[in-house]
Amino acid sequence: MKGLKTRLLAAAAALGAAVLAPAAAQAARSWVLPSTTTLSGANAWVTVDAASSDELYFPDLRPLRIESIQVLDADGQSVQPQSPAMGKFRSTFDVQLTKPGTYKIASVSTSVMASYTENGEVKRFRGSGEDFAKQVPAGAADLKTIRTLARSETFVTRDKPTDGALKPTGQGLELVPVTHPSDVVAAEPATFKLLLDGKPAADLEVTLMRGYEHWSGKPSAELKAKTGPDGAFKVTLPQAGLWWISASYRTGETGRGGPPPPGAMGGMPGMGGPGAPGGGEGGRGPQGPAQPLAGDGYSASYTAVIEAQLP
Repeated sequence: MKGLKTRLLAAAAALGAAVLAPAAAQAARSWVLPSTTTLSGANAWVTVDAASSDELYFPDLRPLRIESIQVLDADGQSVQPQSPAMGKFRSTFDVQLTKPGTYKIASVSTSVMASYTENGEVKRFRGSGEDFAKQVPAGAADLKTIRTLARSETFVTRDKPTDGALKPTGQGLELVPVTHPSDVVAAEPATFKLLLDGKPAADLEVTLMRGYEHWSGKPSAELKAKTGPDGAFKVTLPQAGLWWISASYRTGETGRGGPPPPGAMGGMPGMGGPGAPGGGEGGRGPQGPAQPLAGDGYSASYTAVIEAQLP
C-alpha cells in the first residue's frame, strides 16, 4: 500500500507540473526503440517498438504505422520486419540480424498539403506524397504545396560495426554518424553530422534527451547542441543509456492558418491517427468553402535513439 500511495502522489505531482507547464506536457516525441543495440552470434534477433508519446519510451499517444517501417541490413539492403503488430499506443515488430554488422531501423513518412484551382473552384488536398501524385492533376492552376518528411530511426549492431546501412538517401533530414552509433560512450565526446536533402544542415538546434525517467520522478536529462557550417555537432553524453536525438527544419508556410477542406483528416502519415495513409476513420464533416494555402512550405524532422555505452 505504501508503494501504491507513493506512486499516486507522484502521479498527482506530475499532473500539477503538467498544469504549470502545458507546452512541455503536450510535446509529442516520436521514437523507434530496440530491445538492445548490440548482439552477437548467428541467432540474433531484436524486438522494436515504434511510437509517439509525451514521455520518451513510455507509449501513451499513438503508434508509428507499420507501413512506414524501413529496415536496412549491414549491406544496405532492405529487410522485411517480422511479426509486425500495431496496437493503440505503439507498433512492435522483430528483426533478425542474419548478417554481421550494423542495421538501420527507421520509420519514414511523407505528407503533402496542397491547394489548387480547378474549374474556378479552390480544391484542397492532404495526404501522402504517393496519393498527391495520383490525385492532384499535373500542372494544376494556382498550385501551392506544403511538404513534410519525418524520419525516426535507430541502429543495431551484430558482432562488429559497419557503415553499409548508414549511407544517406538525400531526402529530408538525416543523421550521418562520424562517431559510429556502436562506439558512443558516456562521458566521451561523440560527433555527428546532419544533412538536409543531402546537403549539410547548418545552424540547426539539436536536442538530446535520456529516456526511461517515467518512474524516477525526475525530468529527463536534456542537452542542446547546434550544427556548424558542415552540419556537424559534437556532444558528450554524461550518462550511459538510450539517448533520443531530435532536430527539425522548416521554411515557408506551415498551413496552419486556414481551415481544412471538407472531409479533411488530421494526423501525419506514419502516425496512427486519422489522416495517416490507411489509418483511422475520419472526416471532420463540412467545413465551409475551401481556402487556398498562403504559399509553399517545407518541413523535415528527425529523431534517433542511440545508446551511450558504459565507459
